[in-house]
Amino acid sequence: MDTLLAGLLLFMSKSQPDIRIRHAVATWPEDSPRGAVSAFCRKHNVSRAWFYRVRAAASEVGPVKALEKKPTLPKSMPTVTAPVMIELLLGTRAELQESGFDYGPLSVIAKLARQGFKPPSRATVARIFVRAGVVVPEPRKKPRSAYKRFVYPQPNACWQIDSTEWQLAGGQKVAIFQLVDDHSRLALASLVAAGETSAAAIAVVTQAIERHGTPQRFLSDNGAALNPTRRGRTGALVEFLKAKGIEPITGKPYKPTTQGKNERFHRTLHRYLHRQPPATSMAALQSQVDAFDLYYNNEREHQGLPKAMTPREAWNATPKTSPPAAPEPLAPRPDRRSAQRTVNRNGSVTILGTHFKMGKEHTGTTVHILYDDTTIMFFGAQGTEIITHPRPPQGTTYVGNGKPSGVAADPRGTRAKRTIYPQLKNRNSKPSNELELSTKP
Repeated sequence: MDTLLAGLLLFMSKSQPDIRIRHAVATWPEDSPRGAVSAFCRKHNVSRAWFYRVRAAASEVGPVKALEKKPTLPKSMPTVTAPVMIELLLGTRAELQESGFDYGPLSVIAKLARQGFKPPSRATVARIFVRAGVVVPEPRKKPRSAYKRFVYPQPNACWQIDSTEWQLAGGQKVAIFQLVDDHSRLALASLVAAGETSAAAIAVVTQAIERHGTPQRFLSDNGAALNPTRRGRTGALVEFLKAKGIEPITGKPYKPTTQGKNERFHRTLHRYLHRQPPATSMAALQSQVDAFDLYYNNEREHQGLPKAMTPREAWNATPKTSPPAAPEPLAPRPDRRSAQRTVNRNGSVTILGTHFKMGKEHTGTTVHILYDDTTIMFFGAQGTEIITHPRPPQGTTYVGNGKPSGVAADPRGTRAKRTIYPQLKNRNSKPSNELELSTKP
């Protein structure tokens, strides 16, 4: 607005007639003949109104004063933002920034509007921030309208989950699970955990289902604790979701924009936590995260929503999608048993009198084992399947993991060759995953 005013003054200053014309008008004789004024105005391309204004000024302040160029300004400019409003806008921005919340023009406007004020438009607020020096213009930044937006049509149609790392005051690193509804951006539940494990993921999902119902779909990345399906394995969270009829889906590897809503959610949380006192414990950090979720859901108008509304308002504005039909319960397996073993330094565990190769990358970790008369399954600490075998016949001493071993150390194959159990050759799997079994002679 200041730029517009300066341009108006410059235009009016340039549009004023030459000083010699003003002098001629200011010293115009009183006894000029009839029609002389009209002829003078036509000759010098000035209006009669301007002519008589200069004459009136000459009669009031004298010919010399009347020669000064004084552009005519309006007595009031209703489109100019009042200084009080400018001060209020800048103060609200500083308050939001200090609290760790988003402090852009739309966030400032939303906060003031909910307090009963009538702030100016987003463009005007942005110019005020630029003139005040609190914002650096980025004219080359890609506009938001250039991005293709996708959203599910109803709440509970799809949920997104992801975890982000945070550090406590003592240096301990923890994981913060955040669960968000794709349609409304509502923060469904958040959980501070010691690490990204499937047990923590199931806990936060259970909490969200108890609060908001069961979703149709569940989107996550391909992390081992969330959904390792694309890695050819299953996981505890995946099985938990399937048991409730929920469809687990993932984005393509190295495509984080598929989970973009949750990734942006992490950034907003980090900005808030950086402004809070460092949490000394997981419980203290959980309190801070809960306070953030409360503000995020109920006070902050989300800029990713089509209308100016909070996630809670967007959640309530549209009926929730119907919950999925739960699958038929499987018959219980009374013969299935479980056990736990620690992987030894050779990368193997022993159960049922047989050494099962896990791989040296699992050395020192605890594996969970489920087995029955036909199958034996091995799971890591995060609930992710490591490998599954048909239960070997009694007397089998070793079952490999299908990966080559000892080739570099024994290129001629002088060691005893391991035989492949005939029943396993026809398994529907890749050749590299075929199992190796050796039996006692």
